[in-house]
Amino acid sequence: MKKIVTLALAMTCLLCILTGCDESGSYKDAMQTMDTVNNLQENQPTPSDLDFSLERYNLIRRAYWVNGQREKAAAVVCQVEKPLGYIILFTESGGVVGRFVVDGKVSSLNSFLTPDSTWPNSTSGKWIADVDGSYGENDFGIFFFTPDGKYVEWTGTYLYSDIPFEVDDPVVKIGG
Repeated sequence: MKKIVTLALAMTCLLCILTGCDESGSYKDAMQTMDTVNNLQENQPTPSDLDFSLERYNLIRRAYWVNGQREKAAAVVCQVEKPLGYIILFTESGGVVGRFVVDGKVSSLNSFLTPDSTWPNSTSGKWIADVDGSYGENDFGIFFFTPDGKYVEWTGTYLYSDIPFEVDDPVVKIGG
């Protein structure tokens, strides 16, 4: 019964919104944008044939690594050939902190294996914990592994590429 009432209420609100809108430029623009996006999604659908995710691979390795199980992190098998990347980490003023070869890919500290949400159909609003049993947010930043299995986290500015490069003379900013 609640679903029927909710659906009827939603339809009524939608009808009120649509009938209240005139054919103004912003309304037309919004409708044209929606049509364009639908067309693009139809012509370029999300890949459905991915067999392996390097992001999930990194997240699994990280879960073991940051919870003191480094042997398990090193033993996680990658089912695809990992690309090598190259990264330079910068201070806010432009100084170089470090240069690394990246094994696989750079991942966000705010990527997770489980959803950041409440348990489905929960009336208590119970939050789902992350894989390590914790709740909350991570720092905004990145993490990656080096080819020799070292783990690096960074919350600053960086330059990343799949081709080797050097930054000889970084610009150092003074003042604001």
